[in-house]
Amino acid sequence: MSYQQLEQHQQRLYRLSHLGAICGWDQAAVMPQGGNEARAEAMAELDLLLHTARTAPQLAQWIADAEAEPLSELQRANLHEIKRQWQDATLLPGDLVEALSLAGSRCEHAWRRQRKENDWAGFAPNLEEVVRLSREVATLRAEALSVRPYDAMLALYEPGMTSARLDVIFGDLGQWLPGLIQDVTTRQRQTQPLQPRGPFPIASQQALGQEVMGLLGFDFAHGRLDVSSHPFCGGVPTDVRITTRYNEDEFVSSLMGIVHETGHARYEQGLPRHLLGQPVAEARSMGIHESQSLFCEMQLGHDPAFLNLIAPHIARHFGTQPALAPENLARLYLDVKPGLIRVDADEVTYPAHVILRYELERDLIEGRIEVADIPELWDAKMQQWLGLSTKGNYRDGCMQDIHWTDGSFGYFPSYTLGAMYAAQLRFALERALGASLGTLVAQGRLADVFGWLQQNVWQHGSAFDTDELVRRASGEALNPQWLRQHLEQRYLK
Repeated sequence: MSYQQLEQHQQRLYRLSHLGAICGWDQAAVMPQGGNEARAEAMAELDLLLHTARTAPQLAQWIADAEAEPLSELQRANLHEIKRQWQDATLLPGDLVEALSLAGSRCEHAWRRQRKENDWAGFAPNLEEVVRLSREVATLRAEALSVRPYDAMLALYEPGMTSARLDVIFGDLGQWLPGLIQDVTTRQRQTQPLQPRGPFPIASQQALGQEVMGLLGFDFAHGRLDVSSHPFCGGVPTDVRITTRYNEDEFVSSLMGIVHETGHARYEQGLPRHLLGQPVAEARSMGIHESQSLFCEMQLGHDPAFLNLIAPHIARHFGTQPALAPENLARLYLDVKPGLIRVDADEVTYPAHVILRYELERDLIEGRIEVADIPELWDAKMQQWLGLSTKGNYRDGCMQDIHWTDGSFGYFPSYTLGAMYAAQLRFALERALGASLGTLVAQGRLADVFGWLQQNVWQHGSAFDTDELVRRASGEALNPQWLRQHLEQRYLK
C-alpha cells in the first residue's frame, strides 16, 4: 500500500531530524566556538538531505494513491499532515533551503557575540541576509498558497491562523491591556516584594531546578537539563533537551525558566509514543506548545499554592531569609513591572512584547520596513506600550531574541496565543476536576492536573486542527477573554 510506503518514508525523515535536533542542541549548549563554521556547513548539508527526501518525486504519486486507499480515521489524519508537510517542502528549491540554513547558522553564531557587545552595526548585515532569503521563502509560499507573504510564514508555526485574525485578537488586547497594566502596577506599589539576597551558587540552582522538574513529572530517563545563552527545549520526545541560563545574583528568573521549558518537555514526552516518527504524533502548533509551557510557568508555577510547595526546596538550597518565605515568593512572581526583556517579563506585560515583535516582523517580511528601521521602530513601540526607551541599547532591545537570526518569522505570535490557550485550558481543567488549580496543588493532585492534559491535549498530537483540539478540551475554539479573566482574577481581586 502507498500509505505504508509513506509511513516508512516518514520514519526515515524523523530519524534524520532527530540527528539535526541533537546537533542544534550541541551547537547552542556545548560546542566550542571554533567549531561553528564546520557545524553550520554540516547542518546545512543535513537540511539539504532532508529537503531532498521531503521532496522525493515518488511522494506525489504515493500521496495520491494513499488518498484512495481504505484508511482509519487516525491514518487519514496522518496522511493529511504528511501531505501538508510535503506541500510545504515542495514549494522551495533546495538551493534556497541550503542558503537560508547556512545564513541562519552564521547569523545566530554571530549574534551570540554581537549581542553581548551591543553591536547592531555588525549584526545588521547578517540579519539583512536572513531577511532577504526569508522574503524569498515567503513570496514563494504566498504565491503557491494564495495568501499574504506573512501569513505564509505564520502557517509554518500556526496552521490555520492568519494575520487578519491576529490583528483582531491583538487589537482587542490593545483596548484593555494598557489599562490593566496601569491598574495592577498602581495597586502593587504598596506591597513591593523583598528581594532575595545572594549569591546563589549555580550548582545549587541546577540542583533546585532538577528537583522542581521532578515535581512536575519530567522523565529524566528521556531528557536532561543544560546551559545555553538563550533557554530552549529541543531534541525529540524520547530525548528531550532543556537549557537555561543562570545568574549567581538571583535565581528567580532561572527557576521559572526551567519550569517553562519543563512544560514544553512534558508535552513532548506526552506525545503518542506508538506513533512517533509520523506527523500525526507531532505537536499541533507552536501556540499549543507554548500553551503547555505557559500553563506550567504561569498558570501553575506562579500560583501561590505551587510556590508554597517548592518553598522548602528553595530554603534547603539557599537557606532561610524573609525574602524566601512563600508569601514573599508569591509577591516576587506576581510582581508586575514593565521591563525591556521579553523572557523576563511578567504575564501581564508579556503580550505587549509579543505584539511589538509581531507588528515588526509582519511589516519586515512584507517589505514595508527594512532591517535598518528596526531600532527606531522598536524604541517607539516600547515607549508606546510600556513607557520605556531602548534608544542605543540594542542588546536589551532589538537584539535580545534569537528567533529572527535563523529566519523564524511568524513564530512570535505563538507566545501570546499560547497564553490564551493556557488560560482557556486551565478553566476547563478546573471545571472537569471540580476544584481550582491552587486547591488541586494544595491537595497533592498534580498527577491529576497532568493526567487531564495528557488525556485532552498531549495524546492527540496533531490528530485534530488547533481549533478542534481546543474545542474538544474546553468546549469552544480560541476565546481570548479567558486570558483577560485569568489576569483580572489573579491581579485585581
